[in-house]
Amino acid sequence: MPNLARLASVGDRAALMPSFPCVTCPVQANMTTGQLPVRHGVVANGFYYRDKREVEMWTAWNDCIEKEQIWDVLAQHPDGFTSAVWFPLHSKGAEADYICTPAPIHNPDGSESLWCYTRPTELYGELRDALGHFPLQHFWGPLANIKSTSWIVDSAVIAAKKFRPNFFYLYLPHLDYAAQRTGPDSDAAIKAVAELDEVLGRLIDGINAALGEPPLWLIASEYAIVPVDHVTYPNRVLREAGLLAVREDESGGELIDFEASAAWALVDHQFSHVFVRDEDAAVIARVAERFRGREGFDEVLAGSQRARYDMDHERSGEVILISTRNSWQQYYYWLDDARAPKFARTVDIHRKPGYDPVELHVDLTTRSIPLDATLVKGSHGAPATSEDQCGVLLSSRPGTFGAGPLKDTDVAELVLASFGL
Repeated sequence: MPNLARLASVGDRAALMPSFPCVTCPVQANMTTGQLPVRHGVVANGFYYRDKREVEMWTAWNDCIEKEQIWDVLAQHPDGFTSAVWFPLHSKGAEADYICTPAPIHNPDGSESLWCYTRPTELYGELRDALGHFPLQHFWGPLANIKSTSWIVDSAVIAAKKFRPNFFYLYLPHLDYAAQRTGPDSDAAIKAVAELDEVLGRLIDGINAALGEPPLWLIASEYAIVPVDHVTYPNRVLREAGLLAVREDESGGELIDFEASAAWALVDHQFSHVFVRDEDAAVIARVAERFRGREGFDEVLAGSQRARYDMDHERSGEVILISTRNSWQQYYYWLDDARAPKFARTVDIHRKPGYDPVELHVDLTTRSIPLDATLVKGSHGAPATSEDQCGVLLSSRPGTFGAGPLKDTDVAELVLASFGL
């Protein structure tokens, strides 16, 4: 019997409804705080820092989360419960007792050296000696595969034996890759499920043995990936409207000029934040009008309308664009591929003003990313409105959940309740 089926057969199972935006960083913050973006401040997989006019995708430290997380609450308990946090986004600098997460070293020549941020600091050296370096190249991008998730699992078992934490939170990324590249119903995506199930079996057996007895297992899928056959380009729409400005880079390509732009969009799967300079009401109205009724866009939320999904946080754009179920949003802003910046054809999370799943389709012969967004066949992020957009929550203990579907914000409460809190 598959490992997850075995767990479900003796425990409990519930549908898990992700809260908008249904993408990694906000949903993980929902699960670990029990709050929504309007309170914890994680409104996307990246942030636009208006004062510095800089975009950051994926790499922010834990202090970007503005509410207590599970490990913060456990640490305050008189019994001093300990926590381990393994590979969720935004975990660098968390107040957990034990941490491991990617943190490659950026060298002066532009290259990167493999490394992980750990607590205690010397732990990564021990894990590297036992398992080799964390295979970052297999964590995301065109070479993403089960090797990264396998390393996460094996390192977690080592940490469980060494530290025996009371709470262990792991992020296993494997199911994201094939489903976005070739679609959630593709043979590759189905194969990925079987690969993950095998590794999860190793994790369950390893942790059970490390602790001497089975803990309470809660296994959650953050969101569901849906098939897509359409793509939109919000920044090109804004540029054609005269709202987005560009400047030339040293290679002759174009870059968004954040200072000169009246509006531009940070895209993230099936939604985007449109940032309007000086919160100009007239420009906000123009932006909203440009996208309402346009193919591929289901909802356009301007100003106070963002509260519909608890997204009226100061980090949000003045307008939020939400895709239709079959569509997603790409960051491209140039009108001629000959004017694309060099980083557009590379795997680069630092300079792209948004998430780029086309990186999954690199040409391994030329090591170049094509500029064809129609290659992407799966996406997520739009509000979950049907059962097939829900994830699943499994428990090893019967009767954990009760009746009805659960929300991602319920996960923190379930964990804390297991500690009597």
